[in-house]
Amino acid sequence: MKYLLPLSLLALSIQSVSAATVTAAPFGITAKGQQATEYTFKNNNGMSVKIINIGGAIREINVPDQKGQTANVVLGYSDAESYASKNDVYLGVLIGRYANRIANGKFMLNGQTYQLPLNNGNNTLHSGPSTFAQDFWEAKILPQKKGNTTASVEMSYLSPNGQNGFPGNVKTTVVYSLNEQNELSIQYKATTDQDTVINLTNHSYFNLAGEGSGTVEKQQVQILASKYTPTDAGSIPTGELASVTGTPFDFRQMKAIGQDLRSNHKQMILAHGFDHNFVLDAYDPKSKEPKLAVNAIDPESGRFMQVFTTEPGVQFYTSNFLDGSIVGTSGKAYRQTAAFALEAEHFPNSPNQANFPSTVLKKGQTFQATTVYKFGAQSVTK
Repeated sequence: MKYLLPLSLLALSIQSVSAATVTAAPFGITAKGQQATEYTFKNNNGMSVKIINIGGAIREINVPDQKGQTANVVLGYSDAESYASKNDVYLGVLIGRYANRIANGKFMLNGQTYQLPLNNGNNTLHSGPSTFAQDFWEAKILPQKKGNTTASVEMSYLSPNGQNGFPGNVKTTVVYSLNEQNELSIQYKATTDQDTVINLTNHSYFNLAGEGSGTVEKQQVQILASKYTPTDAGSIPTGELASVTGTPFDFRQMKAIGQDLRSNHKQMILAHGFDHNFVLDAYDPKSKEPKLAVNAIDPESGRFMQVFTTEPGVQFYTSNFLDGSIVGTSGKAYRQTAAFALEAEHFPNSPNQANFPSTVLKKGQTFQATTVYKFGAQSVTK
């Protein structure tokens, strides 16, 4: 099978100057009687995105393949209640205050130790229970200015001081946007009235062949990272920034996800597959311009995705703990390797690792980050 994967921004043949659109509609009622709302984005290239105000979850990303056949490339639920109460695998949601793991649920800030709830063995995962991922966000469609071809929805959430043990009242604003270049962008902003720690991401699971279509092992990924952060048995980074050379973690050249998935490398055994943070080569803490971090493609359909981000790392996860207990939007059960996640974020356990990029947000400062997912399709020859 021969194909050419774009290693830089791939130009799309877009002639239309029409704007992308977004509309709102009800999306079911939770067991607590809360009405959910779904926002549907569409552009003039056949791409559409559905996002709800529970956890800011991306429910669908529908993308045409090389033959023009459209498929939803993210995993999700069909009902509001599942997002509000059952989403312990974080399908498509916004994660905060701190994405990924914090060792022993503890960190020290300004001489004070903060204890978080433990929900992942001895550690805190994705900030603990009942946080950004399961709560309702305030949402509104942003008006399009004349000449702007991008459709946007702004979501906001106030995390009160002490929520799950974190200090400070933190106001988070996330803007989802879709444009005519098939780019879904996520812009994050956060402010606090006390010094705190912050690490925000979106936890979408991708299958470029289509949600519910089976394993992603033949899909191919390139991660532009020369180093990764090895972990202990609890998936907490050891502090080392290790070279990917000669390891299963070398994705600097495009390779199939399944190529090294069953490697006997100690790190692969500990994590039951890939569930590791990659240290992005292009990261520039002084730049607000998202840099290319990941290329991915499904060789059968020709659908590809590129990830651009301002963040220093990306957590690559091969859905190792999906066990068939979740039935998705297609009516099919999700199992191991049914998708892969690419969580653009700061490194796990950064508050306890002085050599990692800082995740401290001080009173009066504004946290800002941007991640862009660009989709398209290209011809492949067998």
